[in-house]
Amino acid sequence: MPLSTTLSDAALIERSWRDPEDFAVLFDRHAGHIHRYVARRLGDDTADDVVSETFLAAFRQRRDYDTARPEALPWLYGIATNLIRRHQRAETHRYKAYAKVGVLPDADDAADHALDRASAHAVRRPLARALASLKARDRDVLLLVAWADLTYEEVAGALSIPIGTVRSRLNRARATVRDALGSIDPTTEQTS
Repeated sequence: MPLSTTLSDAALIERSWRDPEDFAVLFDRHAGHIHRYVARRLGDDTADDVVSETFLAAFRQRRDYDTARPEALPWLYGIATNLIRRHQRAETHRYKAYAKVGVLPDADDAADHALDRASAHAVRRPLARALASLKARDRDVLLLVAWADLTYEEVAGALSIPIGTVRSRLNRARATVRDALGSIDPTTEQTS
């Protein structure tokens, strides 16, 4: 069996200490997830570069990875989020532009496009305004939960912050979004 199906991320990282080529399997496993997250935050033009920077930084930091954590995706999201912070000004400008024109970034998934067109059109501008108004650290937590589907524990690990801090930042961010959208909260599932 190929390495991509038989070893955990932690095992691959540890193997890459001896055989650096093994790290490429992590790229194959997770680059798509990281790219979608970054593209939604910074746009497709910047996403390729940030994804490359993310995996280069991860490769350089691989000996510091806690191999007791079998799944590396939260760690990679943390690295990507730190790199996104460098582009924070551009991201804030994007959300302000979205607020003006009513278009939010979305993934390439057809279901996401259909859902956006069918049900979320009316909230795009207020949502973009709310995202633009958030403090960067609160926005990071909200988007890691809402767009990357990370758990609170994974967000805490990705951003190297206590889980209580994740909860308080997410609570602040959700309150801002709720205020902007009324009773709609896009980070929780709505029932019909």
